[in-house]
Amino acid sequence: MRAVLAWKETFREQCVYDLAFKPDGSQLIIAAGLRVLVYDASDGALIQPLKGHKDIVYCVAYAKDGKRFASGSADKSIIIWTSKLEGILKYTHNDSIQCVAYNPVTHQLASCSSGDFGLWSPEQKSVNKHKVSSKITCCGDEHNDILAVADWGQKLSFYQLSGKQIGKDRTLTYDPCCVSYFSRGEYIVMGGSDKQASLYTRDGVRLGTIGEQNAWVWTCRVRPDTNFVVLGCQDGTVACYQLIFSTVHGLYKDRYAYRDSMTDVIVQHLITEQKVRIKCRELVKKIAIYRNRLAIQLPEKILIYELFSDDSSDMKYHIKEKICRKFECNLLVVCSQHIILCQEKRLQCLSFTSVREKEWVMESLIRYIKVIGGPPGREGLLVGLKNGAILKIFVDNPFPITLLKLSTSVRCLDMSASRNKLAVVDEHNTLLVYDINSKELLFQEPNANSVAWNTQCEDMLCFSGNGYLNIKASNFPVHQQKMQGFMVGYNGSKIFCLHIYLMSAVEVPQSAPMYQYLERKMFKEAYQIACLGVTDSDWRDLATEALEGLDFDTAKKAFIRIRDLRYLELISSIEERKKRGENDNELFLADVYAYQGKFHEAAKLYKRTGHESRALSMYTDLRMFEYAKDFVGATDPKSSRILMTKQADWAKSSKEPRAAAEMYLSAGEHLKAIDIIGEHGWADMLIDIARKLDKAEREPLAKCALHFKRLKHHGYASETYSKMGDLKALVHLHVETRHWEEAFSLVEKHTQFKYDVFVPYAQWLAENDRFEEAQKAFHKAGRQNEAVKVLEQLTHNAVVENRFNDAGYYYWMLSMQCLDIARGDEEQRDEMLKKFERFQHLAELYHVYRSIQRYTDEPFSSHMPETLFNICRFLLNNLTKNIPAGISKVNTLYALAKQSRKLGAYKLARYSYEKLQELHIPSRFHESIELGNLIIRSKPFHDNEVRMMCYRCSTNNPLLNNQGSVCINCRQPFIYSASSYEVLPLVQFYLEEGIIDEEALSLIDLEVPHIDQRDLQAMRMDDGLDDAEEDPFTAKMSFEQGGSNFVPVKVNRSVLRSMSRRDVLIKRWPRPLKWEYFRSLLPDVLLTFYPGQLLMFHSEDYELLVLQHNCCPYCRRPIDEPN
Repeated sequence: MRAVLAWKETFREQCVYDLAFKPDGSQLIIAAGLRVLVYDASDGALIQPLKGHKDIVYCVAYAKDGKRFASGSADKSIIIWTSKLEGILKYTHNDSIQCVAYNPVTHQLASCSSGDFGLWSPEQKSVNKHKVSSKITCCGDEHNDILAVADWGQKLSFYQLSGKQIGKDRTLTYDPCCVSYFSRGEYIVMGGSDKQASLYTRDGVRLGTIGEQNAWVWTCRVRPDTNFVVLGCQDGTVACYQLIFSTVHGLYKDRYAYRDSMTDVIVQHLITEQKVRIKCRELVKKIAIYRNRLAIQLPEKILIYELFSDDSSDMKYHIKEKICRKFECNLLVVCSQHIILCQEKRLQCLSFTSVREKEWVMESLIRYIKVIGGPPGREGLLVGLKNGAILKIFVDNPFPITLLKLSTSVRCLDMSASRNKLAVVDEHNTLLVYDINSKELLFQEPNANSVAWNTQCEDMLCFSGNGYLNIKASNFPVHQQKMQGFMVGYNGSKIFCLHIYLMSAVEVPQSAPMYQYLERKMFKEAYQIACLGVTDSDWRDLATEALEGLDFDTAKKAFIRIRDLRYLELISSIEERKKRGENDNELFLADVYAYQGKFHEAAKLYKRTGHESRALSMYTDLRMFEYAKDFVGATDPKSSRILMTKQADWAKSSKEPRAAAEMYLSAGEHLKAIDIIGEHGWADMLIDIARKLDKAEREPLAKCALHFKRLKHHGYASETYSKMGDLKALVHLHVETRHWEEAFSLVEKHTQFKYDVFVPYAQWLAENDRFEEAQKAFHKAGRQNEAVKVLEQLTHNAVVENRFNDAGYYYWMLSMQCLDIARGDEEQRDEMLKKFERFQHLAELYHVYRSIQRYTDEPFSSHMPETLFNICRFLLNNLTKNIPAGISKVNTLYALAKQSRKLGAYKLARYSYEKLQELHIPSRFHESIELGNLIIRSKPFHDNEVRMMCYRCSTNNPLLNNQGSVCINCRQPFIYSASSYEVLPLVQFYLEEGIIDEEALSLIDLEVPHIDQRDLQAMRMDDGLDDAEEDPFTAKMSFEQGGSNFVPVKVNRSVLRSMSRRDVLIKRWPRPLKWEYFRSLLPDVLLTFYPGQLLMFHSEDYELLVLQHNCCPYCRRPIDEPN
């Protein structure tokens, strides 16, 4: 800190008691003698003396709004003056005025005398005064956070507004008379009996003397918002000083240390922007930084700091050494183990223990000194002298080495990273760059005030001057850009600039020097520059230029930087080809041009190197077919055809299918054209192609046919297959499209496809519930087993779904199917006949159970109680062993119990209810069964008028028989009516061995039965013998009583001869089954026989069924259908 006298004025024999600045700093108000003097604050010129007081003026104060000021005098009066220096108000106190002060916010004036104080504001006409008991010596109304108090006990203290003291008292060496803060409160100015003004920090640390005087300093003021301080002395002297705060700082690479608040040191990392503050609590005079060392010179000592670690980002310093001596020096430098003190011509090297190891005395003043690195304890110093000499000094060598001798003084120096070049700025602001080894001047540039070499690039330096930053690479022209301040360091792409007190790292793209190298095809040097920091577009330009210059190594590095995998693949492929022995640079360059989009240049190079095919591939891959055609010309038909195909491929991929198909056809690629046309369903276009194709071209024709099938154009597909002569495919087409008539007509001509047509036809019929037709179709195809499987599955589904009527029908169909198989297959005959009997039995059971299921599940029944009663008994008599799936014994017993009760068969009803108790009963029947069980117990335990008689042995049988549906006495099976299920008066008889069916028919005198239009056979049995005893058949019915085995009725020829044709009914089963013969024992009972199903009915029941259904209830065949 230096104090420079700006101006000085002396008033003889008058003490300057007070000073006040106008808030804008333009005027200074001085209280001197009897007058108030107004001075120009900038140059000390008197503007106007103001008269109005009759005694000494003790105090002055200016309002913060700058509109008026006040003066107070020993004549007990206060005068208010305007900024135009006119007095506007005067009022008095009872004693001499001691001090005045304006409120900075309300602009209210406080005036204090020895016995009272008054408050005046412009809005008030009168002054409010308040008496005090003792003398007031000073007053103030400043809006500061901290109050500074200096007393004649020679102490300086600081207090908060609450009255709490801050820190300890600071001891002074004089009696203070005045104290004043700087505008922003960072410094304090104080004067008094030591006849000088001193500058202090806001913490009370003395920084230095402002100006020495001949008398006590009675008042001091700081000019607003400036570094100017005005002193008023007891001898009438008024002096204005400008305080110059010099920049105390040090820089090493990316670490910058500078002084802050005069007593602190801040170390800033210019790359990471980290900062650390070191509080010294004394005036910092010099700072030096080097690697991990930091030296700070204080008034009485030098502190050496060291970093905690070698980490480049570490910012933690600790004290390594203290040199407790007072040194006077112009420059301070620190090394690893030494400090260097520079004082005019002398350089002293001291160890950290304060031992002076070396001393160098120069022939001229030292203007610049810099550490240029080296091993610890042997660092080199670069020294520039006023006489132009430039020296290199090693701290362990007492002899300086002269590098250069200039004719002018040195202002700034720097040496390149390799120590081969030296940059000097002289006092004429000229930059000179020398080769150190040859001492040759390489180049010079004007308008430079500082210079630095790039620490990472040998050939780059930058210098600043005239508000510009200049970057120079090698011998290329200088690149300029505007910059405030001056440059102090250059590391990579960062330039360190100091503007006033602020150091900043400016990121400077190195684009300009890089392009300068590129212009000269110096790709490796350009790459080194780019590594310092350029934009992505600059990297791409470098990579592209290097690639075109065939410097693949540099290009590869540059493309890696911008992560361009496409070009890296190209470079990698070129390197592989070079390893294989290829060395045609023009071919490599053609590949590069193709990648860059310079297609015509690439094509020319391909043609020149004899690689026309590559040019053709390039154009076709890029869909530049017109250029490709021009390149090929009309002389090469093969290439033209390939080109057409590729163009069609492109049209297909670019979603222009019609154009692609036409191009494929032009190129002779029929298959590809057919695929496209077929995918888009253009059938007309496709049939035109199929008709134009030769029948020998089977593959394209087959594809056409497949597309027609997919598009459901049966006619076109049929036409195509016919053209090909592919009959098998044509048959399959008819079958798949269900064109059965066309398929049948084809089979008539070509019987080898019989199986291919009838099997799928039968399956289709079965799926559509046309089982009779399906059966015929399976028969025609010779696939009876398939028919059986289909029907078995349908039957199972009907049972599961409780469709018992359908189940009965399907089982009948199955039985007839088995009969057909048995007739045609000797090996399976026995098995199929067993199945026939089982399926016939199941068909009958399911058919009758349908009536019970409807009775139990539906609210109404169409059957008479007697019919339901007979059905239940028939079903239970036939369920003695295994119960078929779906048939419920509970439902059957329940229906039987209810019908028995209605018909008076109470014993049977009670038996049914008891059986129900043994079974699992659904909840919906619980109440009804329990109620019925109670009611039936009130009835007599017998069956009224309900009988079942055997017509062979005339035995009355129980209503339910555990042995089945046979007589308990003679074991003769009962024959039931197929509608009411009453026992018919029929007895089955068998022919003795040796009698065949035809002979039996002739013996019975029975012609071939005449079947009317309904295929019916009706007989009255009243033409037989009148006397049963004379009937030979009656004798044959006798049997041995008590036998457990059934003895069938067998008749011989004489018995047959005696029978009447009206008494006999014959079931004429088809082969291999035998005919069954029945004899009616009650000729008066009219019986009707349905040959289509071989069922027997009472004639009245049969007529009713015909009227209801017009078809057989079993086989569902219409009654009027021919058998």
